[in-house]
Amino acid sequence: MSTDSSTSLTNARQRYAGWVLPLCWAAVALEGFDLVVLGVVLPSLLRFPAWGLTPNTASLISVVGLLGVMAGALAVGPLTDVIGRRRTMLITVVGFSVLTLLCAAAPNPWVFGALRFLAGLGLGGVLPVSLALVNEYAKTGRGGSTTTTMMTGYHVGAVLTALLGILVIPSLGWRSMFVIGALPALVLVPVMLRYLPESTWYLRAKAGERPAEGGQAVQPRNPIGTLFTGSYLRATLAFWVASFMGLLLVYGLNTWLPEIMRSAGYQLGAALALLLTLNVGAVLGMLVAGRVADRIGLRPATLTWFVAAMVFLALLSIKLPGAGVYISVLLAGLFVFSAQVLVYAYIGQRYPTWARGTALGSASGIGRLGAITGPLVGGALLTAGLAYPWGFYLFAVVAALGAVAVAFVSQPSPTDPVD
Repeated sequence: MSTDSSTSLTNARQRYAGWVLPLCWAAVALEGFDLVVLGVVLPSLLRFPAWGLTPNTASLISVVGLLGVMAGALAVGPLTDVIGRRRTMLITVVGFSVLTLLCAAAPNPWVFGALRFLAGLGLGGVLPVSLALVNEYAKTGRGGSTTTTMMTGYHVGAVLTALLGILVIPSLGWRSMFVIGALPALVLVPVMLRYLPESTWYLRAKAGERPAEGGQAVQPRNPIGTLFTGSYLRATLAFWVASFMGLLLVYGLNTWLPEIMRSAGYQLGAALALLLTLNVGAVLGMLVAGRVADRIGLRPATLTWFVAAMVFLALLSIKLPGAGVYISVLLAGLFVFSAQVLVYAYIGQRYPTWARGTALGSASGIGRLGAITGPLVGGALLTAGLAYPWGFYLFAVVAALGAVAVAFVSQPSPTDPVD
């Protein structure tokens, strides 16, 4: 996965390779903010008299934002082929930060939903570009731990957002959360302009150089076509299903866990604290999952994580006293979120460099259908009064289906095109 140093083309910014992981980590942390912020502000929005939202109408706002994320994820692969990964990253970070700030001034739920959609276009592009850059610059054999390390940013951002919600919303209101979410771009964008390198693979392709394979130059291939060629076809379809299931869990839990726990009898403060605990578990899971994957392989690690997620989600249906519920939620977060990240790492390993961005973008984009489904299902269960405990049983089944999908990912074939 390391950058090919044999090319005759010189990447002038390659001396900044050490900046790739921290800068992508920071960008993904801002997406982590978006992952959780709606779940953090929803209890306030549902009780905001000027808007009159219900769980179902709030779910529609979530869906609209996620449609934007899906469109952005699907579009980012072709876009990076035209303008490069560095420039795409800068455009996406600036775009979603400005639109997140505008969400704070939304006069009604319709404008709020429209702004969430437009912000989603930028947010959807951040993760595939970050994953592609990090995989390209990762040391050989460290793709799993490098990817999961970067993805800790996703959940550090989520943890900070949940914590800020507890501290800020009671005194400053829900709108303040969107102002806070936009401010980091004032620092991140100038640092990216100075230090983020471009993909060497992109520069080679733009210069017309042919990638090397076995010491021989080979004809560059269509990245979209590669996804459906040979054994990649079965892998692509299986990854789409796994990503659908993984993101259904991620967004379903982060959007509705506070309300589900409130329906189980917990107070608002405790419900938000459980959301914070869930994402603390996610960060711990990332740190563990990457190292396990480097040791035993991405395929068995991803399977193990989905199965463990199934078990601990089912256990959340049991109402535990005192610290027991926090331990249970922590363990669920440890496996649920890093299962999806391992899917991304597995994709980065399974496809050649020229198709990696497209493969990650398509899996992320298709997976966003699961991200849309999760909040819709949670809202429907809450409206019907069935969210606790049946929501956790349903989430456990989803994790089981994710494990089945990973098991169906095809192994590489000698006839597959490679780097």
